[in-house]
Amino acid sequence: MERTFLMIKPDGVQRGLMGRIISRLEEKGFTMVAGKLVRMTEEQAKSHYAEHVGKDFFPNLLNFITSGPVFAMVWEGDDIVTLSRILIGKTNVKEALPGSIRGDFAAHTPNNLIHGSDSLESSKREIANFFEADELVNYEKSISQWI
Repeated sequence: MERTFLMIKPDGVQRGLMGRIISRLEEKGFTMVAGKLVRMTEEQAKSHYAEHVGKDFFPNLLNFITSGPVFAMVWEGDDIVTLSRILIGKTNVKEALPGSIRGDFAAHTPNNLIHGSDSLESSKREIANFFEADELVNYEKSISQWI
């Protein structure tokens, strides 16, 4: 089982899409092992988006991601990094296919509702940026054998 970090961005929270986004992930068969509504600090945001420091859009990205609460989550499942990114859809909403979260709900980039780790390495770093180890709940669903 892999774990990944997913985050509903301020636009997803403000638009009241948290439940619908979480439902999509649960319906896929993934298991949420941690989740919390937080206001990302500028320090957390800089750490989270470290690969974008110095790029033209970085100040706007920081302003957006710290503009309101986000719902930070850790999810578990087989091949979850790859599969969750397919479910989320392309970063550019013009390329996000119908049926994906962004394809169905996002209207603008970078206000594209949700972030998903792009690798296991990123997921470990991003999880640590938001959660302490004791905040992750280990459990197995009784339906796991059918997923």
